[in-house]
Amino acid sequence: MADLAAFAFSTVPHLVCQTGAIRHLGKLVAERFPQARRALLITDRGFLKTGLLDAPRASLAANQMHVEIYADVMADPPEHVVRSAVKFAREQAIDLVIGVGGGSSMDVAKLIAVLAGHEQPLSDIYGIGNVKGERLPLVQIPTTAGTGSEVTNIAIVTTGETTKMGVVSAQLYADLAILDAELTLGLPPAVTAATGIDAMVHAIEAYTSKHKKNPLSDSLARQALGLLSANLLKACENGQDLQARQATLLGAMLAGQAFSNAPVAAVHALAYPIGGIFHVPHGLSNSLVLPHVLRFNLPYAAQLYAELADVVVPHAAGSPAVKAEALIVAMQQIATLTGIPTRLEQVGVKESDLDRLADDAMLQTRLLGNNPRELTRADAYAIYAAAL
Repeated sequence: MADLAAFAFSTVPHLVCQTGAIRHLGKLVAERFPQARRALLITDRGFLKTGLLDAPRASLAANQMHVEIYADVMADPPEHVVRSAVKFAREQAIDLVIGVGGGSSMDVAKLIAVLAGHEQPLSDIYGIGNVKGERLPLVQIPTTAGTGSEVTNIAIVTTGETTKMGVVSAQLYADLAILDAELTLGLPPAVTAATGIDAMVHAIEAYTSKHKKNPLSDSLARQALGLLSANLLKACENGQDLQARQATLLGAMLAGQAFSNAPVAAVHALAYPIGGIFHVPHGLSNSLVLPHVLRFNLPYAAQLYAELADVVVPHAAGSPAVKAEALIVAMQQIATLTGIPTRLEQVGVKESDLDRLADDAMLQTRLLGNNPRELTRADAYAIYAAAL
């Protein structure tokens, strides 16, 4: 047997995967954080309007928790939103932070937890490992099956008109993640599809990551792809299918655990500028470039893609190259069958925009370094052109 390469693996210490768990949030929190008395629920206006926060809020109150809500989170949260949320948490003397929503709400919750108890400014924590000290207790509850943010140690902040910065630190791992499909029942099919494909991208890129790929992340990535490929279309066709919803939530979480330890690569690097410039949701940005990046990587990753094809399209047979192509086609079919846009021109991108996209993609050096095949600016331009 070949020498096993050394690796490290980190994740959230406590997970609850249960339909209806949100109705017992107060009990779950009281058991885990007996000292906590003042909870802050972080969400966005859209989710607040659904009324789905009423039950968890009542459950917290029934367990002697004072509850405040901050609902000014927006997609791709800008710095001023993070700063205002941190200010609010300090003013309310919050001692427990609960993120309820998609990746943006959970990212803001992470940042509140690490900044509210300290004087460290937001600008000082960008990058890897720059968060100092302890943080407030943190619970994450996803309402989409996509980002996996409930189990990652990353938060993304919009820092300018089209630029984003990441905070990567061990303190961003939550204490508890709760997966309850009842919170995802209101998601429209297009959002379900885009977030689900985002999760599948996390799994695919973790499995093929040039750095830190390891047996645990590999196993999680395969499990994630199995759950997502078997249930995503069901969840899109029937949004009330609780079993499919719970399976996709679990799949997205497993993919989050995988890519938090074996990081994502060129699909995300090329997706970020599409989101930043054209305000396309993150999952859809990933989906638009995915097949074209996979084809670019084929000469270097065919064997690994073939192994994933065994999970997503188990009936595919032939050489690694043939099976890898079957995986790419299967991913394209999922996007087509769900009816989400499949070409950049459908989200407003023109040929004259490709130079700017390629320039911006090359700035994502942290991600590009993980790609199985080195990618130049000319390659990035060609991929965008193919996706147009």
